[in-house]
Amino acid sequence: MSIWDWSYVWEALPYLYNGAIVTLQATVIGFTVALVLGLIFALIRQSHNRCVSTIMTEIIEFVRSTPLLLQVFFIYFVGPQFGVFLPAWIAGVGMLGVHYAAYCSECFRAGIENVDGGQWEACTALNLSRRRTWSAIILPQAIPPIVPTLGNYLVSMLKDTPILAAIAILEMLQQAKNFGAEHYRFIEAISMTGFFYLVFSLVASAIVQTVSSWLNRRLHLR
Repeated sequence: MSIWDWSYVWEALPYLYNGAIVTLQATVIGFTVALVLGLIFALIRQSHNRCVSTIMTEIIEFVRSTPLLLQVFFIYFVGPQFGVFLPAWIAGVGMLGVHYAAYCSECFRAGIENVDGGQWEACTALNLSRRRTWSAIILPQAIPPIVPTLGNYLVSMLKDTPILAAIAILEMLQQAKNFGAEHYRFIEAISMTGFFYLVFSLVASAIVQTVSSWLNRRLHLR
């Protein structure tokens, strides 16, 4: 038997295609959740209420300090004991988003704190509302410098999607394993999975670089 057989590659492609769709969907939805929640977490940490800010900080540290797999297991398997019944997809992708939201929030916080203090004073002097200050002045300056770091978390999330197989979500790696188990051939399917993850990661990095360059050009033109 040869080490590599192209016929198994073609047979594995439908499995990998189905898994790739799930992987990309989980990544896009999960990262969208992470960005939205991450920004909300960062804004709450900026609260003048010390109690609120401290509680948010502790929640973020707790999420960052515990494994993603444990969090997925807890929400899916332990949650029902407390009356929380979630479908595997919502539990897995939702927890993926929440986990990375904790990391993204630190990026947003760093970007916000990097904005020159004079900007805040100018907004106060112009009597701008708090909403206008954040949306028109602070965030447009805070976000462009942190896009590359956020992009790193996007790639990391993509590579963490195989964790979803633990609650029976058939992402790309699990589909490759299923193919290998059915045909008693793992090398082709697993190797192609690694190749596809590499391609997806490179494409995601290129998109992030493009977005970063575009935002920085807009910032410099303001």
